[in-house]
Amino acid sequence: MKIMIRRSPEAGLSIYVPKKDIEERIVESEHETLWGGWIRLTNGWVLCLPELASDTPLPITINAKRVGGDGDER
Repeated sequence: MKIMIRRSPEAGLSIYVPKKDIEERIVESEHETLWGGWIRLTNGWVLCLPELASDTPLPITINAKRVGGDGDER
């Protein structure tokens, strides 16, 4: 699924899923640099992110794969 990852001073790292009109904070990640591992969102979703350079600028739109977690995937 296409997602946008961005950083804001108020919320920290968050994602937006345009097709589902969902915005959630990233609460946990497998790697400190985000890329090439999983992230967990406030709604319980777990997404796998592609391998990218650690200095990749944000915001960025990428393809991510949902691999588990609670929440509704309508």
